[in-house]
This record gives sequence, C-alpha cells and structure tokens, in this order.
Amino acid sequence: MANSQGMAVETVAVEPGAPGALLQYRTRSMLSITLRRLARSYSALWGLCMVCGLILIAALADVIAPYGPAQIVAGGGSLDLPTWAHPMGLDLLGRDVFSRVVYSSRIAIYVGIVSIILALLPGIPLGIVAGFYGGPLDKLIMAVMDVILAFPIFLLAIVIMVILEPSTTNVVIALGIVRIPIYARVVRGSVLSVKENEYIEAVRALALSRWRVLFHHVLPNCMAPIIITSTLSVSTSILIESSLSFLGLGTQPPTPSWGWDLKANLVFIDTNPWIVVFPGLAIFLTTLAFNMLGDGLRDALDPRLKR
Repeated sequence: MANSQGMAVETVAVEPGAPGALLQYRTRSMLSITLRRLARSYSALWGLCMVCGLILIAALADVIAPYGPAQIVAGGGSLDLPTWAHPMGLDLLGRDVFSRVVYSSRIAIYVGIVSIILALLPGIPLGIVAGFYGGPLDKLIMAVMDVILAFPIFLLAIVIMVILEPSTTNVVIALGIVRIPIYARVVRGSVLSVKENEYIEAVRALALSRWRVLFHHVLPNCMAPIIITSTLSVSTSILIESSLSFLGLGTQPPTPSWGWDLKANLVFIDTNPWIVVFPGLAIFLTTLAFNMLGDGLRDALDPRLKR
C-alpha cells in the first residue's frame, strides 16, 4: 500500500502468543522496493548491465576504438576480412568497422536520451494541466495532441527532417516533437487516476493550494508510467534514427552512424556480409537492452503486483 508521499506501508505479523501481539507497520521507500524487485528480475539486470556497458563504451570510445571513425587504416585494403588487428574487418574505404561501430554508440545514446528529454519537457506539463484541471483546457490540449498522433510517428519524423534538413541534431528535434503527445497522454491518464484516490481527497481537505497538491502529492505518484515509457521509448528512438540515417535523412557522413553504415555497405552483403552484420547487431543489442530494462521497470513499478 502506498501513501501520498510515495512511501509503501508493509504489514508485519508477530507471533500470536507473544506479549502484546499486535500488527506492526513498517514504512519503506518506493525506491528501496523497486530496487529489491529489480534485483529479482534476471532480464532487467541483464538489460541494465547492457545499457551501462553501452554508456561506458560511448564514454570511452576514444580509448576503446583503435582508430578514428573516419580514419583510413594505413596499409589496409578495401573490404579486408576480419582479423585480430581488425576484428570487424575494413569497409570499402579502408576504415576500421569496429572503430566506427564503437563511435556510433555515441550517436545512439545522444539521440535516444536527448530526444526523450525534449519530449518530456513539454509533454509532462501539458499532461498535468489537462488531467488535473480538465474542462475546456483539457479538450483543447488533447485535440492538438490527437492531430499530431493522427500522423504515423515515422512518417511525421520524415516530414520534419525534410523541412529542417538532415542532421543528427534535427533528428533529435524531430523525435522530440513527435513524442510529445505520447507523454502528454500518459501523464494525463496517470493524473486522472491518481487525483481520484482517497489520500488526494484527504490532502485537499487540508485546504492546501492546488499547486502544492499537484507537485507534492499527485505528480510523485505519476512517475512510474513516465519512467517506464521513457525507458522503452529510447530503443524506439534509436531504431528511428537508424532508419532515417539508412534513408539518408538522419546522421550525415563523416559522422559515424549504424544506420548510415548499413546503407553504405548493403550493396556488399552478398560478398562481404560482416560489414553489415556488425552495425545491425549493434542496433539489435541496444534495442534489446533498453526493452529488457523497460520491461523489468514495468514489473518492478507495477502497484498491482505483490511486493
């Protein structure tokens, strides 16, 4: 059971024959409960380890990669097979594929995380206002969100990229714009559910200001769906960025990108499949990691599950 401050109350029974045998109550933070439940989920732990590994690789790319992402290896040939010196081989221009895959992780992390932040900044306030105040303002906000949601996310991202011109920064802006309605609807639904709880009615009876009720009691209890949606959305953002780069509308060379490398090397898939397999494998593992972590967080933060 949770209270308005996001604390969980645990009931502990003592032995019936013990003196003063009464039910005892112990309060624990939702964070400690979530961490305990995450520790029991092997998929979530694997996802967390993989995400931490990806972030570490992106942060230490200059140390891990033996060559620069656009550096042509001296003495190397075009489309050389994988060797101990070049574990993922060389591409058509004689660049080390391993180094490009490592540096591309920076683009993936940047696009995945920053685009979610850009969507959250307007999405959370819009959802809060719509859900908490309701009325004509709610209808107006949701009408605008419905118009944006009427367009497929990928198609709308392509339209925005055509207008802004292809670049990594514009990919982030486009993904942030198309995801605003998603977060606005998630937050609105959570606020509508939370504000009808009995503890919110009790807080209102204390004659506290609406802003205090909203930010101290309603919003903290809406964080679980926001965190879950954000984690799962990172993988989708990375996929869309890779797809846009594959189409030539995303990250542009010489900046390394898994999607662009797939496009540039796809013509050699019959004779030299490794230069396509490794960027594709990086996209797969990154998407899998964030999805596993998101699923684990969903299970850990679901109040309907037994704690």
